[in-house]
Amino acid sequence: MQLVKTTRDTLLRPLQIVSGIVERRHTMPILANILIRKDGESVSFLSTDTEVQITTLANIGSGDDVTGTTVAARKLLDILRALPESGDVTMTLQNKRLAVQSGKSRFALQTLAAEEFPTVSVADSYNASVTLPQKTLKHLFNMVHFSMAQQDIRYYLNGLLLVLDGQNIIAVATDGHRLAFCQVATEQSFERQEVIIPRKTIIELQRLLEESDETVRLDIAASQVKLTFADIELVSKLVEGKFPDYTRVIPKGYKNEFTMSRDELLRSLQRAAIMTSDKFKGVRCIIEPGVMKISSTNADQEEAVEEIEIDYGGDSIDIGFNVTYLLDVLNNLKCDQINIALGDSNSSALISIPENGDFKYVVMPMRI
Repeated sequence: MQLVKTTRDTLLRPLQIVSGIVERRHTMPILANILIRKDGESVSFLSTDTEVQITTLANIGSGDDVTGTTVAARKLLDILRALPESGDVTMTLQNKRLAVQSGKSRFALQTLAAEEFPTVSVADSYNASVTLPQKTLKHLFNMVHFSMAQQDIRYYLNGLLLVLDGQNIIAVATDGHRLAFCQVATEQSFERQEVIIPRKTIIELQRLLEESDETVRLDIAASQVKLTFADIELVSKLVEGKFPDYTRVIPKGYKNEFTMSRDELLRSLQRAAIMTSDKFKGVRCIIEPGVMKISSTNADQEEAVEEIEIDYGGDSIDIGFNVTYLLDVLNNLKCDQINIALGDSNSSALISIPENGDFKYVVMPMRI
């Protein structure tokens, strides 16, 4: 039974969309497969790891049959990538094997029954719905994603806090050493709601969302979030737990404040980072009226010293930071100037964008 007849590129796109979350090694072998369902001309592709599920549709079916199967995602993707770009591809299902043919190339892949494929059950109703441009949601995630924890025992940090509050949508991420906050205003109005979206889901959405004005619909349920955009539907479980109160972490009323070139500070820190050791990524920053001195040393008594002129007239502060946390935010920002506010040597630093209250980055000091 012929499932699909189309060009190689037309078939490759839906496969690339769904295959990102497929893991090669899994306790359930069928989860290394993708579910392909055909209903006449409409063909759906679905993948899941039981936490996240991605579905996309394409009108590439041949014949009026209704059928389905599952096949190894990586193998099928590798085959299509290796085929000539301009060629036509047919996929045929016979005797529990999927035959892929293009020109004089033929492949036969093992399949598993579609009925055995475990899909994530979609929530019956949602507490809140948001519609906004894809580029706005992508921007929100891009501004904070690097602060998410990785495999932290405090599982609620391994994700991103999404807050609906009034007319604002807020994203917050922290790993306990630094915190990133970003908000965007919308024309909708919401009752306050907080959910924690898993790290894997955020990374996948950054890959799938486009820099376009096309809309994305975000539906939030008690234990699930669903995003619908273009011809893609992504369903993800939420992380349970209480996220730290970010409003208490973001410092207010610091008097020692100055604005400087983001690029100049970035390049100085990149040079200073060369002399830090792999385990100890500390740099020392001495901020005095008119000048910022950055220094780093390592176990071999080697050192780097950088000096930057700044427009500053506040207290002298000697403070240490993990240079990676500073480089992450400076690399991620696209503005020319940044604002730095400091309390004292033992207080966290606040990095923001001048004349813009929508982004804040808090980084804890470290002992040098």
